[in-house]
Amino acid sequence: MEWSEVFHDITNRHDFKEMHDFLEHEYSTKIVYPDKENIYQAFDLTPFDNVKVVILGQDPYHGPNQAHGLAFSVQPNAKFPPSLRNMYKELEDDIGCVRTAPHLQDWAREGVLLLNTVLTVRQGEAHSHKEIGWETFTDEVIQAVSQNLSNVVFILWGKPAQQKIKLIDTSKHCIIKAPHPSPLSAYRGFFGSKPYSKANNYLESKGIQPINWCEGERNDNE
Repeated sequence: MEWSEVFHDITNRHDFKEMHDFLEHEYSTKIVYPDKENIYQAFDLTPFDNVKVVILGQDPYHGPNQAHGLAFSVQPNAKFPPSLRNMYKELEDDIGCVRTAPHLQDWAREGVLLLNTVLTVRQGEAHSHKEIGWETFTDEVIQAVSQNLSNVVFILWGKPAQQKIKLIDTSKHCIIKAPHPSPLSAYRGFFGSKPYSKANNYLESKGIQPINWCEGERNDNE
């Protein structure tokens, strides 16, 4: 199955014309992130049948040179966001990886769908594109992954992400829950939650190649 089939099915069942018109106006009159060509980068880098892990974010970063279509990831020259810094701290504590790049494109290519529930945002205005239609679209994406694939790890950080459990068939997928990596909540249980090793342990238990969470290419003998 391919994303094009998933998207075709979603658009057959929902009318997104109002959202598309809204976005056309926003992009032509305001500064909106990410750039238009990067809105769907998560899907471009992680083909449907390659999805092993889903990490859910909320809406994109709303500062310049940050958002590029992958949840929690920022462009190569951007300043590290605090949540990503905490994700890397936990990664180092969990499996010993030290990452230096602020973008997560290698994770996406490994099979990690880095999905925000809202895919666009106005500059400097968090949640400014909330409830324009994106949630309907991304809920359908989550359900499509749940229904059509098996043994996917859903990493749900924070209450908004955890509310999506109702869309997931928990009998055939793995759910990993923890507080959000934001500085506001990271010390309430995100640190020490070991999501990376838990995800890989589950994948390996199902005979699936684990994720290389470390920076760069695999150096094992595949």
